[in-house]
Amino acid sequence: MRVIAGKARRLQLKTIDGMGTRPTTDRIKETLFNMISNDMPQAVFLDLFSGSGAIGIEALSRGASKAYFVESNKKAVQCIKDNLNFTKLQDDAVVMAMPVERALKDLEHKVKFDFIFMDPPYDKLYEKDVLIFLSKSDLINKSSRIIVEASLDTDFSYASELGYEIIKEKEYKTNKHVFLKLIGE
Repeated sequence: MRVIAGKARRLQLKTIDGMGTRPTTDRIKETLFNMISNDMPQAVFLDLFSGSGAIGIEALSRGASKAYFVESNKKAVQCIKDNLNFTKLQDDAVVMAMPVERALKDLEHKVKFDFIFMDPPYDKLYEKDVLIFLSKSDLINKSSRIIVEASLDTDFSYASELGYEIIKEKEYKTNKHVFLKLIGE
């Protein structure tokens, strides 16, 4: 796994073996960032369920001004820190070693995010819990974009009831990215 583009282009990133993580493949990461790269310069990026930190690191490499990484697994947190140090992007990063719910509460009233990316364990509805929290939060605004990596059969039919519009859905062989924003914004 590597950084695809930007300041840290081509640098190899570490991953964690045997923890049930699913690192986003380079091809899927490249497709994702091709869709959002025009809005990345100076963006504030939140990477939830960060794993190795590859998505947030890609955002920083492509010009995001700040990236927050939220991960509760200690080995994964160390992997994120190692990858940030290796890519020399640590000065623009905040690593939060805690559960996602606690991190969101800690960040409330302190920062607004341009992008929130989450890649939670599949089929456990963690993404729904995060979307419920964000719908009542000041962490996002009318221009914020939320991107969820999920299994192909993950249902997002509830999104409009929470105040979101699905603006794009990109399916791959085994998973998908769902892009959301606040309705009417």
